[in-house]
Amino acid sequence: MRTRWPWISMLLSIIVLVSPIGTEILHDAFVSGEQLSRSIAQPIALIGFAILISICIVEWLVRSIVSKRRARGATV
Repeated sequence: MRTRWPWISMLLSIIVLVSPIGTEILHDAFVSGEQLSRSIAQPIALIGFAILISICIVEWLVRSIVSKRRARGATV
């Protein structure tokens, strides 16, 4: 592991957002002309964003912990 950047979860997030289901949810949540569609899809989209961001944060924390342990060296 050379970097602490959470590239795996960010790549997964991009794939989810670009997928047909992800683009449909984003369209319904923020672009749709119907108020009912927007009010139903916005909480779903915001919860999805929160989950993807929290996954990125967890991966960054795990990578930070692992890199600090590797820098410190193995002690038995």
